[in-house]
Amino acid sequence: MIREINNRGLACPQPVINTKRALEEIDQGTVVSIVDNEIAFENVKRFAENAGYEINTKEKNGEYYITIIKGEGTGPVEVVSTSCETTSVVYLITSNTFGNGAEDLGETLMISFFNSLLEKNPPRMIMLVNSGVRLAIQQSRVLEQFSKLVAKGTEVIACGTCLDYYKLKDQLAVGRTTNMLEILENMTGGDKVITI
Repeated sequence: MIREINNRGLACPQPVINTKRALEEIDQGTVVSIVDNEIAFENVKRFAENAGYEINTKEKNGEYYITIIKGEGTGPVEVVSTSCETTSVVYLITSNTFGNGAEDLGETLMISFFNSLLEKNPPRMIMLVNSGVRLAIQQSRVLEQFSKLVAKGTEVIACGTCLDYYKLKDQLAVGRTTNMLEILENMTGGDKVITI
């Protein structure tokens, strides 16, 4: 059984949600998720890989076809971190400044925050949304700190919709793009979530 899911023209996380629902509706078979932008392609592909499904991908005329095979012994699986160095803390950073008020003070405080964070056990993940995505681009004043945290085992994910909104998609220098579904899953997954 092959089922095609037309996700053309849809912004994330809708292609991921549609694909996930289609897979939940079948016991075995193949789902082909069709998307027409690179962010949706990466997010659907990552979802399928993380869930333990067998996948194949191809691009044709600017459209991406993600073929996901659900059979006996494939997905969904629980993803368990094997890193012993990180703690089960997730930071949700919603702005490129720390606190409200003077922007230059907020930028200074954010640099101080990241310098201080390097002195602690690194968090499991840092999620960047809204103007927080500016912290992970090439011109960021905390790029060096982010790189050190990644080297210590912290995963950095940045909202793809936010990067698109600020026209920064091509400037992401650390971490990877994500969608609201993955952000929500990490917010409700049992880790301690700290919002800044």
